[in-house]
Amino acid sequence: MAKRIGILTGGGDVPGLNSVIKSVTYRAVENGMEVIGIRRGWEGLTHVNFDDPASKERYILPLNRENTRTIDRTGGTFLHSSRTNPAKMKSLPDHLQGQEFPKQEVTKKGVTSTVYDVSSAVLKNLDTLGMDCLVAIGGDDTLSYAARLHNLGFKVIAVPKTMDNDVRNTEYCIGFSTAITRAMDAINRQRSTVGSHERVGIFRVFGRDAGYTALYTAFVTNIRCGIPEYKFNLDKMIELLLTDKRNNPSNYCLVVLSEGAEWEGYTVKEYGEPDAYGHRKKMSVAEDFSNEVKARSKEDTVVSDLTYELRSGEPDFIDKLVASTFGNMAFDAILEGKSGLMTAVVDGKFAFAEIPDPKLGPRKVDVATMYNTERYRPNYANKCGFPIFLTRA
Repeated sequence: MAKRIGILTGGGDVPGLNSVIKSVTYRAVENGMEVIGIRRGWEGLTHVNFDDPASKERYILPLNRENTRTIDRTGGTFLHSSRTNPAKMKSLPDHLQGQEFPKQEVTKKGVTSTVYDVSSAVLKNLDTLGMDCLVAIGGDDTLSYAARLHNLGFKVIAVPKTMDNDVRNTEYCIGFSTAITRAMDAINRQRSTVGSHERVGIFRVFGRDAGYTALYTAFVTNIRCGIPEYKFNLDKMIELLLTDKRNNPSNYCLVVLSEGAEWEGYTVKEYGEPDAYGHRKKMSVAEDFSNEVKARSKEDTVVSDLTYELRSGEPDFIDKLVASTFGNMAFDAILEGKSGLMTAVVDGKFAFAEIPDPKLGPRKVDVATMYNTERYRPNYANKCGFPIFLTRA
């Protein structure tokens, strides 16, 4: 049986992460195990220098009931986070300089760079810490390296989190419900302003590759939406919105767009350097769409970016419930000596699934059943028999 458990959070923060950390810690302490928090995600296992007390203090945090007692009352991550990929490091930490690591040339979207795989250093650090297994909480990117660690022979249990809800093998990821709730509240608050000025309200939410956040926000606010999985016709979308505006007694209309949404003949622009997983930031599709609306219809617009606002603050009921349950499930798996599994919701029930194969990419919206390509809004009909979150893993 495991004696010492590690836990880390990687990628963007979402509400609910601290509930996972607390649940794992409390269960471990009850069972006579130690818990070591790895600060700043995978960076904590690539950059920690055990010969430097300051480095060890920065990246290694023993967890107990006392220092995790109240953390579930707030959002963010108690352990902090980063976007570090130990298998593709662009540069080596100072204390690893001069050591030999596998390297390769990687080209993505026309940019070529040399990257290092420091997995051997990660495994050495896990051994130095005396860890028997690791709980990795994250989205596609973080969990892709969790799968690699498992394949290298180290025991890993994964917990999915992302506002985009696009991790494969599960119908739900921590942070999704709170994001939709916040988006719904923000949009409904802005109805008075958009209506007072009789404008076209355009909202942008996260969703680089998958449109779940925009689609479900549209579902609960009854507005149009654009998602990455389907390129809409620009003239048709604008005409639908103008019809909505004319039919509204307050003479306004609303639409929500995923950050990766596109229309026919348009590609979202990107900027900045790629992160550790090759992603560049996207320019605002909402601003570009606003320019098209104004040019083609002469209507005024209000553009709102609802991205980072949706991941801030404490979790709602669903995210707190799911996060606590996922944390307890992860510990159950550790007690049974399992590895390579991810906590999940499958067919509307809590279950274990394999950590997704990173080569498959994110889970996408099933356009045929979930998106009305004629009306550019969610499909509302024929939901009897669907799992609670209206999608299947």
